[in-house]
Amino acid sequence: MSERVCAVIVTYNRKGLLRECLKAVLSQTRPPDHVLVVDNASTDGTPEMLQEEFPQVEVLRLPENQGSAGGFHEGMKRAYEQGFDWLWLMDDDALPSADCLEKLLKYALERRLDGIAPLVIDAQDPNKLSFSVQQGFRRILGVTELKEVEFIADFMNLFNGALLRSSVISEVGLPRKELFVRGDEVDLFIRMRKSKLRFGTLTAAKLLHPSGLTEEFPLLGRRMVVVYTPNWGKNYYQYRNRVFLIREHKTGISKWLALSLEFIRHTAFFLLLRRSFKEWRRWLSAAVDGYKGRLGRQPEPPQGR
Repeated sequence: MSERVCAVIVTYNRKGLLRECLKAVLSQTRPPDHVLVVDNASTDGTPEMLQEEFPQVEVLRLPENQGSAGGFHEGMKRAYEQGFDWLWLMDDDALPSADCLEKLLKYALERRLDGIAPLVIDAQDPNKLSFSVQQGFRRILGVTELKEVEFIADFMNLFNGALLRSSVISEVGLPRKELFVRGDEVDLFIRMRKSKLRFGTLTAAKLLHPSGLTEEFPLLGRRMVVVYTPNWGKNYYQYRNRVFLIREHKTGISKWLALSLEFIRHTAFFLLLRRSFKEWRRWLSAAVDGYKGRLGRQPEPPQGR
């Protein structure tokens, strides 16, 4: 019996990007057996576009925007219950190369992996990665730095084209809906690593994605990184969820060391580099919410207290 793959794509109010993503997914050299689009209650005409242009695609429309965490939770749950062997996960701004799925599936089956991801490349510059790859104290930003590397073990960008066996859900569960956005894939990644699942990134498989490096600000000669955007709604979830995941997944002295480093790096960034006490207070507010486990979607982008 051949392996059955379901592509799970989460979207929200980006029908133009979703259209291009679906074209790339449906034209794969090894097409997925099924495509499931999870629509986070879009209001930009996404449902009508899907019905008119992609009638072969299953659409799971959520009653409200549940963020990437809720979208992938519901989409992965649906695909798992439908009995697919593999789940191919991505947001609507992903553009997998034509042979991406074929290469991922072939390599995963040969090596008996639980999960495998493509190399995520900057859609505007094919020489750059979309997200940095951390190897020890080394932060890799360029594609050429990995030209001699076939497989990066124990590393993947989960919601940017990762292919997971459905048994991963049985082993570690679904994404946490209450994280809403930013940190949901990190949490799932940590749970996979704790369960000693076998996964990694195949550099020969490529996926284009808008660069995330513009949000990364290096400190101490690139040994530390702070993520920052002009959108404090996004920042809030980023900072809150980072602290929550430290509280959730670390114990003893390693937890307190990680929390101390969070305080040091963000205090240095906001007070010394940004010179903004107001933003530092916003960061602290989000961090306290994370430590106290105040999760879920915020009704309005928090402005700090």
